[in-house]
Amino acid sequence: MKKLYISWLFVLSVMVVQAQQKPHYTQYILNNYILNPALTGIENYWDVKASARDQWVGLNGAPRTAYVTVQGPIDKEDTKTTPTSFQLPGENPRGESYWENYTPSKPHSGIGLILLNDHTGNFNNFTANVTYAYHIGLTPNTNLAAGFGAGINQLHRDMSKTDFGDGVNTDPAQTSGNINKLKPDLNAGLWLYSRDYFVGVSAQQIIPSAISYGNNTAPVTGKAIPHFFATAGYRFLLNDDINALPSVMVKYVQGTPTNPQFDVNMKLQYQDLLWLGASYRLQDGYAGMVGLNVANTFNIGYSYDYTKTALNTASRGTHELIIGFLIGNRYADTCPRNVW
Repeated sequence: MKKLYISWLFVLSVMVVQAQQKPHYTQYILNNYILNPALTGIENYWDVKASARDQWVGLNGAPRTAYVTVQGPIDKEDTKTTPTSFQLPGENPRGESYWENYTPSKPHSGIGLILLNDHTGNFNNFTANVTYAYHIGLTPNTNLAAGFGAGINQLHRDMSKTDFGDGVNTDPAQTSGNINKLKPDLNAGLWLYSRDYFVGVSAQQIIPSAISYGNNTAPVTGKAIPHFFATAGYRFLLNDDINALPSVMVKYVQGTPTNPQFDVNMKLQYQDLLWLGASYRLQDGYAGMVGLNVANTFNIGYSYDYTKTALNTASRGTHELIIGFLIGNRYADTCPRNVW
């Protein structure tokens, strides 16, 4: 057991300093803002979301991620297109008549805040970012948004939480294994969206920085590297009550063994009330998702991931929960209009 834990600790160290350094999300399709700051202020209300992710349950030191995001529009002047665009009894508010009358948003700005904490082994990575985006209309049905986020990132390693057996928490090969690094963080993105589709590109952790700890006998060195994302999705109206929303994400992180990484998703939404989804991550595994929109006040989503990798022998899967609140929802939207 001691050897297994030390081996796992070594793997985590390599992951942090050499490969992917940003957490995975299964339900990013419910909050693409966590990947792309261009979505800041995209809706008619302030969107508050909180999420917790417990990855590879049962594996000691496995990643645990939590975040809170808040973002909303500034001087947005959207109006309902017709009296019937408000919900009527017995009518789907996101049915065919709604999308036939879809119009792009007028030029406006948005501001937001992201607080993210990712804990893996004895490493803790905290990020705080303030975001800004500007949205313009390109065609009668299409908007383009550009945004950026700026803030701080703190990487902390606490060797007191490491167990080398017999109560020893100091690596004999390293006299200074603790880390407490504070550095600037910068993200940027573009988001093209309409009534039928969205396409986005973004970059996180744009500013590279060195990471090192240990001593001359057993140094561990690496650097924080940029992460690049490309996402796209399309809306199909299967009938007046059910929307099918397939989407894909491509992620590139220099130094990871599988580059690029692909996620394929399918979301089926019944009116504005209930949705089911499935996801496949290439060379990794599958996920199932379910969610509920409660009136025009809040929404909730849950996902479970099953990995096909060797971790499946020790892990009981991954759980992720996300809760959203719609504040200042003056048009009583029961689900997002521009983010699916």
